[in-house]
Amino acid sequence: MAKVELKTPIVDEIKGYANEAKAAVLVDYRGLTVEQDTRLRKQLREAGVVYKVYKNTMMHLAFDGTDYAQLDKHLEGPTAIAFGIEDETAPARILNNFAKEAEALQFKGAVVDGTYYDEAGIKVLATIPSKEVLISKLLGSLQSPITNFARVLKQIAEKDGEAAPAEESAPVEEAAETAEATEQE
Repeated sequence: MAKVELKTPIVDEIKGYANEAKAAVLVDYRGLTVEQDTRLRKQLREAGVVYKVYKNTMMHLAFDGTDYAQLDKHLEGPTAIAFGIEDETAPARILNNFAKEAEALQFKGAVVDGTYYDEAGIKVLATIPSKEVLISKLLGSLQSPITNFARVLKQIAEKDGEAAPAEESAPVEEAAETAEATEQE
Protein backbone atom coordinates (compact mmCIF):
# COMPACT_ATOMS: atom_id res chain seq x y z
CA MET A 1 0.00 0.00 0.00
CA ALA A 2 1.29 3.45 -0.86
CA LYS A 3 1.87 6.08 1.81
CA VAL A 4 -0.81 8.31 0.30
CA GLU A 5 -3.44 5.59 0.75
CA LEU A 6 -2.52 5.33 4.43
CA LYS A 7 -2.67 9.08 4.97
CA THR A 8 -5.97 9.74 3.16
CA PRO A 9 -8.32 8.30 5.85
CA ILE A 10 -6.56 10.30 8.58
CA VAL A 11 -6.70 13.52 6.57
CA ASP A 12 -10.39 12.85 5.81
CA GLU A 13 -11.07 12.32 9.52
CA ILE A 14 -9.46 15.65 10.39
CA LYS A 15 -11.39 17.36 7.57
CA GLY A 16 -14.62 15.88 8.93
CA TYR A 17 -13.98 17.28 12.39
CA ALA A 18 -12.92 20.63 10.92
CA ASN A 19 -16.14 20.86 8.86
CA GLU A 20 -18.32 20.16 11.91
CA ALA A 21 -16.33 22.26 14.37
CA LYS A 22 -17.11 25.82 15.38
CA ALA A 23 -13.67 26.16 16.96
CA ALA A 24 -10.27 24.50 17.03
CA VAL A 25 -7.56 25.04 19.64
CA LEU A 26 -3.97 23.82 19.25
CA VAL A 27 -1.94 22.97 22.34
CA ASP A 28 1.52 21.66 23.14
CA TYR A 29 0.96 18.76 25.51
CA ARG A 30 4.61 17.95 26.30
CA GLY A 31 5.18 17.30 29.97
CA LEU A 32 1.68 16.09 30.83
CA THR A 33 1.55 12.89 32.84
CA VAL A 34 -0.64 10.01 31.72
CA GLU A 35 -2.99 10.72 34.64
CA GLN A 36 -3.29 14.41 33.69
CA ASP A 37 -3.87 13.57 30.03
CA THR A 38 -6.57 11.06 30.96
CA ARG A 39 -8.38 13.60 33.18
CA LEU A 40 -8.12 16.26 30.46
CA ARG A 41 -9.52 13.95 27.80
CA LYS A 42 -12.41 12.99 30.10
CA GLN A 43 -13.32 16.64 30.80
CA LEU A 44 -13.19 17.50 27.09
CA ARG A 45 -15.24 14.45 26.08
CA GLU A 46 -17.94 15.29 28.67
CA ALA A 47 -18.19 18.80 27.18
CA GLY A 48 -18.60 17.47 23.62
CA VAL A 49 -15.08 18.46 22.55
CA VAL A 50 -13.04 16.20 20.27
CA TYR A 51 -9.41 16.08 21.45
CA LYS A 52 -6.87 14.30 19.22
CA VAL A 53 -3.17 14.13 18.53
CA TYR A 54 -2.29 13.98 14.84
CA LYS A 55 0.89 14.39 12.88
CA ASN A 56 1.44 18.00 11.92
CA THR A 57 1.66 17.14 8.20
CA MET A 58 -1.75 15.47 8.35
CA MET A 59 -3.31 18.54 9.97
CA HIS A 60 -1.59 20.78 7.43
CA LEU A 61 -3.06 18.74 4.55
CA ALA A 62 -6.53 18.73 6.14
CA PHE A 63 -6.52 22.48 6.89
CA ASP A 64 -5.46 23.49 3.38
CA GLY A 65 -8.08 25.84 1.90
CA THR A 66 -10.08 26.23 5.14
CA ASP A 67 -10.22 28.85 7.90
CA TYR A 68 -8.04 26.53 9.98
CA ALA A 69 -5.12 27.05 7.58
CA GLN A 70 -4.30 30.05 9.80
CA LEU A 71 -3.03 27.51 12.35
CA ASP A 72 -0.33 26.13 10.01
CA LYS A 73 2.35 28.35 11.56
CA HIS A 74 1.84 26.52 14.87
CA LEU A 75 2.22 23.00 13.45
CA GLU A 76 5.66 22.33 14.89
CA GLY A 77 6.57 19.95 17.67
CA PRO A 78 4.05 17.84 19.58
CA THR A 79 0.60 19.26 18.85
CA ALA A 80 -2.84 18.23 20.02
CA ILE A 81 -6.03 19.74 18.68
CA ALA A 82 -9.37 20.26 20.43
CA PHE A 83 -12.39 20.70 18.15
CA GLY A 84 -15.40 22.48 19.66
CA ILE A 85 -18.32 20.85 17.86
CA GLU A 86 -21.24 22.17 19.92
CA ASP A 87 -19.83 25.11 21.88
CA GLU A 88 -17.32 27.59 20.46
CA THR A 89 -15.71 28.46 23.77
CA ALA A 90 -15.70 25.01 25.43
CA PRO A 91 -12.26 23.89 24.19
CA ALA A 92 -10.57 27.13 25.27
CA ARG A 93 -12.42 27.25 28.59
CA ILE A 94 -11.66 23.65 29.59
CA LEU A 95 -8.05 23.73 28.38
CA ASN A 96 -7.44 27.05 30.17
CA ASN A 97 -8.88 25.74 33.45
CA PHE A 98 -6.78 22.59 33.12
CA ALA A 99 -3.63 24.58 32.28
CA LYS A 100 -3.91 26.33 35.66
CA GLU A 101 -3.14 23.06 37.44
CA ALA A 102 -0.89 21.56 34.73
CA GLU A 103 1.57 24.24 33.63
CA ALA A 104 3.03 21.87 31.01
CA LEU A 105 0.00 22.45 28.77
CA GLN A 106 0.71 25.43 26.48
CA PHE A 107 -1.63 27.13 24.02
CA LYS A 108 -0.38 27.55 20.47
CA GLY A 109 -3.29 29.11 18.61
CA ALA A 110 -6.99 28.85 17.87
CA VAL A 111 -9.59 29.58 15.24
CA VAL A 112 -13.14 30.32 16.36
CA ASP A 113 -15.78 31.00 13.71
CA GLY A 114 -13.05 31.81 11.19
CA THR A 115 -11.17 34.24 13.47
CA TYR A 116 -7.60 33.49 14.51
CA TYR A 117 -6.57 33.89 18.18
CA ASP A 118 -3.08 33.75 19.68
CA GLU A 119 -2.30 32.52 23.20
CA ALA A 120 -3.51 35.75 24.87
CA GLY A 121 -6.67 35.74 22.76
CA ILE A 122 -7.42 32.15 23.76
CA LYS A 123 -7.19 33.08 27.45
CA VAL A 124 -9.67 35.91 26.90
CA LEU A 125 -11.93 33.54 24.97
CA ALA A 126 -11.80 31.11 27.89
CA THR A 127 -13.48 33.69 30.13
CA ILE A 128 -16.62 33.73 27.97
CA PRO A 129 -19.34 31.51 29.46
CA SER A 130 -21.03 28.82 27.39
CA LYS A 131 -23.95 29.70 25.13
CA GLU A 132 -26.44 28.07 27.53
CA VAL A 133 -25.18 30.18 30.44
CA LEU A 134 -25.36 33.37 28.37
CA ILE A 135 -28.91 32.57 27.22
CA SER A 136 -30.05 31.83 30.78
CA LYS A 137 -28.54 35.12 31.98
CA LEU A 138 -30.32 36.97 29.18
CA LEU A 139 -33.64 35.32 29.97
CA GLY A 140 -33.14 36.03 33.67
CA SER A 141 -32.50 39.69 32.98
CA LEU A 142 -35.58 39.86 30.74
CA GLN A 143 -37.73 38.00 33.24
CA SER A 144 -36.72 40.14 36.23
CA PRO A 145 -38.57 43.34 35.20
CA ILE A 146 -41.66 41.34 34.23
CA THR A 147 -41.65 39.55 37.59
CA ASN A 148 -41.25 42.84 39.46
CA PHE A 149 -44.09 44.38 37.43
CA ALA A 150 -46.34 41.41 38.27
CA ARG A 151 -45.52 41.79 41.98
CA VAL A 152 -46.40 45.50 41.89
CA LEU A 153 -49.71 44.75 40.15
CA LYS A 154 -50.49 42.07 42.72
CA GLN A 155 -49.74 44.46 45.60
CA ILE A 156 -51.95 47.14 44.01
CA ALA A 157 -54.75 44.61 43.57
CA GLU A 158 -54.44 43.47 47.19
CA LYS A 159 -54.40 47.07 48.41
CA ASP A 160 -57.47 47.94 46.30
CA GLY A 161 -59.12 44.72 47.49
CA GLU A 162 -58.83 45.85 51.12
CA ALA A 163 -60.07 49.36 50.29
CA ALA A 164 -62.95 48.16 48.12
CA PRO A 165 -65.15 46.71 50.93
CA ALA A 166 -64.87 49.96 52.89
CA GLU A 167 -65.78 51.98 49.81
CA GLU A 168 -68.72 49.68 49.01
CA SER A 169 -70.18 50.09 52.49
CA ALA A 170 -69.94 53.89 52.33
CA PRO A 171 -72.45 54.30 49.47
CA VAL A 172 -74.86 51.94 51.21
CA GLU A 173 -74.68 54.00 54.39
CA GLU A 174 -75.17 57.23 52.42
CA ALA A 175 -78.19 55.75 50.65
CA ALA A 176 -79.67 54.70 54.00
CA GLU A 177 -79.16 58.19 55.45
CA THR A 178 -80.76 59.75 52.36
CA ALA A 179 -83.72 57.36 52.66
CA GLU A 180 -84.17 58.24 56.34
CA ALA A 181 -84.02 61.96 55.55
CA THR A 182 -86.73 61.66 52.91
CA GLU A 183 -88.95 59.63 55.25
CA GLN A 184 -88.64 62.28 57.94
CA GLU A 185 -89.75 64.99 55.61
